[in-house]
Amino acid sequence: MRIDVVMPKMGESVNEGTIIKWHKKKGDRVKKDEIIFEISTDKVDTEIPSPSDGILSEVKVFEQETVPVDTVVAVIETAENSEMPQEKTPVSPSFEKKQAETPSTTQIGGNLIEIPMPKMGESVMEGTIIKWHKKPGDPVKKDEVLFEISTDKVDTEVPSPEDGTLAEILVGEQQTVEVGTIVARITSKGGVYKEPAATVVKTPIVESENIIEKRVPQMDSLYAEIKSNEAFQEVRPSAKRFYSPLVLNIAQKENVAFEELENIPGSGVEGRVTKKDILDYISNKGIVKTKEETPSYSYPKKAPEKSFSPQEEQKQVLQERTQQEKLHQPSFSDGNNELIPMDNIRQKIMMHMVKSRDTSVHVSAMIEVDMMKIHNFIKINKDDFLKRENIKLTYMPFIANACIKALKEYPYLNSSIDGTNIVLKRYINLGIAVSVEPNGLIVPNIKNADEKNIIGLAKAIAELSNKARTKKLLPDDISNGTFTITNYGVFGTLFGTPIINQPEVAILGVGTVIKKPVVVELDGADTIAIRPMMYLSLSHDHRLIDGMLGGKFLKFMKDTIENFDLNDI
Repeated sequence: MRIDVVMPKMGESVNEGTIIKWHKKKGDRVKKDEIIFEISTDKVDTEIPSPSDGILSEVKVFEQETVPVDTVVAVIETAENSEMPQEKTPVSPSFEKKQAETPSTTQIGGNLIEIPMPKMGESVMEGTIIKWHKKPGDPVKKDEVLFEISTDKVDTEVPSPEDGTLAEILVGEQQTVEVGTIVARITSKGGVYKEPAATVVKTPIVESENIIEKRVPQMDSLYAEIKSNEAFQEVRPSAKRFYSPLVLNIAQKENVAFEELENIPGSGVEGRVTKKDILDYISNKGIVKTKEETPSYSYPKKAPEKSFSPQEEQKQVLQERTQQEKLHQPSFSDGNNELIPMDNIRQKIMMHMVKSRDTSVHVSAMIEVDMMKIHNFIKINKDDFLKRENIKLTYMPFIANACIKALKEYPYLNSSIDGTNIVLKRYINLGIAVSVEPNGLIVPNIKNADEKNIIGLAKAIAELSNKARTKKLLPDDISNGTFTITNYGVFGTLFGTPIINQPEVAILGVGTVIKKPVVVELDGADTIAIRPMMYLSLSHDHRLIDGMLGGKFLKFMKDTIENFDLNDI
């Protein structure tokens, strides 16, 4: 029986997923519930098991490719007809596009394995290679890290799918390409990789037509038009660089001479002309063009069925323009200043912060809390808890416990705004902001945190922090948060005014605990004592949370912390 394995839906708002690693290859036997591949969606990775025993007869989506949910990514044949031949499986459009832009390679023995850019989130359509761990000619082992990519809010290491040799690198460091784009090729053991010779497509040469069509299927229509024109003998006479089918199509449609095309500055890989480059050239040419200007060469007219609608054209232009701007920003120094392009993590944080600033009306309030009671409890019991519960006791679970109690008392802070409606959440999913090196941030949340005591919260915080820093978070870990705590005090900061994590309406900032002299009442008399003190700050959305409600929330937390109840452990 033939079983289709589909890209699973990993959350209510997740519409696509990226395959980041295949644990099995075509022809391998698989067992039910055995892991066959890993996917990434939104900001996390997860493993996908086989639905049945059988043979993996087809792999339809490559590693690093992103496809919509419910897309068939593989086919498993069960024992009944596992040897049956399968019909040809169409590859993804992004893979075909890359094939059309990439010269063929020659493989003598072994297998030539193509490594695509993986999909790392529900709305992520591209990724940036931030570091190659191998160079062409280097031997690689299965599961050894080949390169690192950055997308959305996290960085991910991409391993080799097989033992072999890194034959070629197609995408360099700091370059951003669409998911599914082939970024490298590996030759498996026993194979020898041979560099392709330069290819000039000529017509009419009947014996080469099939080779051309198989090598670059996306260019069939273009080559058909070329072959029908007797005067056109070469696609790229003495070409200095490679031109993608899309660029050639635009050139012929806009009547751009080949000599002009050769002189257009390219911002792409190895100076290639991108769609943005040629469209910018055409736009500027239209402004300064005189009547005396006539093209020295005219391309064959483009087939009508290959034309793009204005909406599609605009969308493609915007996508490529954004991509090229990210990929090719220079990094240089003039002695006094250095220009460093932001990585994807920093860009996403930047956009999220700007969105929050432009959405919520931020107001901040602060309160000082005496941590003496909790400080003494931790000092006395930390070794016992480490031995008995295998957790390092810190201030955070105590603060989280007080925060949960305050959210129950003032539920509007555990809500969100939908137009002119207030969405009150009957559950508390407490987000804990975690810093991710070198310059990132992610907010996993403790589901149903109100059902946990302080020990349970301590374990959950430790687990989520570890998963965030080792890139083991699951989609559910970072979705549906209702309130966030950010602990900038871990870096020694006394207090701050954090930005709200959308679509929440408030965020709690936790400052460092510092000993200082304070006035306390002892036996009815005021006296000066040394106490461990801490500032809590609350940033809240003034569209819903007024100063009175924010102040009451903070005062409730202060009272709860200073009168810590042992029954909450």
